[in-house]
Amino acid sequence: MRVITGSAKGRPLKTVKSRAVRPTSDRVKESLFNIIGSRVVDADFLDLFAGSGAVGIEALSRGARACVFVELQTAHLKVVADNLRTTGLAGRAELIRRDARAALVDLSHRGRRFDFIFVDPPYGQDLVPAVLALIDGHGVLAEDGWVICEHHAKDPVPAAAGGLYRFREVLFGETMLSIYRADARDAGGQNS
Repeated sequence: MRVITGSAKGRPLKTVKSRAVRPTSDRVKESLFNIIGSRVVDADFLDLFAGSGAVGIEALSRGARACVFVELQTAHLKVVADNLRTTGLAGRAELIRRDARAALVDLSHRGRRFDFIFVDPPYGQDLVPAVLALIDGHGVLAEDGWVICEHHAKDPVPAAAGGLYRFREVLFGETMLSIYRADARDAGGQNS
């Protein structure tokens, strides 16, 4: 794994050595940031279930103002910290060792809002609907913000969760990106 582009382009990223960890592939990551485009510049980014931190680090490398990385496993958070040091991006990052659902509540109480929230929970545990409900219910998504969920194509995810509406899906083999925002009226039915 590596940083694809931006200030840390080409820097290698460590991954967590575990069968339970499934890092976001460079292909999926590149497609995701092609969809986001220049909106990432000066954005506040939240990387939930951060794993190695590859997606949040890519956002920082491409010009995001800041990224909060949330990861419950200490060993994984250590890898995120190592990757941030290697890429020179640690100064714009905050690391939180906490369950993603509890972290959303805490971030809400701190008044934090994010332009992009990347949600990549373990496959097959039906976590996406609960996390979407918390994001919607606790107001951590900025106006015009997006929630991007990476999940197995066979994992059920809702078309809507409270005030969040899925406006785009992109399939990569068995991996799906489902993208939500608060108002889908102007989405134009984009699906890939």
